[in-house]
Amino acid sequence: MTATGLIGMKKNQHVVVKLILLVCIGLSIGCVHVNAWERGNLAKSQMELDPHPLQSEIQSHNYSSREAAPSHKSSAGGGGCGCY
Repeated sequence: MTATGLIGMKKNQHVVVKLILLVCIGLSIGCVHVNAWERGNLAKSQMELDPHPLQSEIQSHNYSSREAAPSHKSSAGGGGCGCY
């Protein structure tokens, strides 16, 4: 092997080591101990991704019906004219 080939391999090894270190740090940051008295706060409806699932479902149904477009949950088309 030539000297430039060895230098290139050493650079690649440094990149791989740094990448592995970065992934390990990223995964360890997400590990948090939650105390028992804090779990009730995390279980509140405000902490959900969609805090109002029924309202979102109704709005989605109305939108797909008005737009006469296929629903996001099925391949059946809507039936509306687009009017409000």
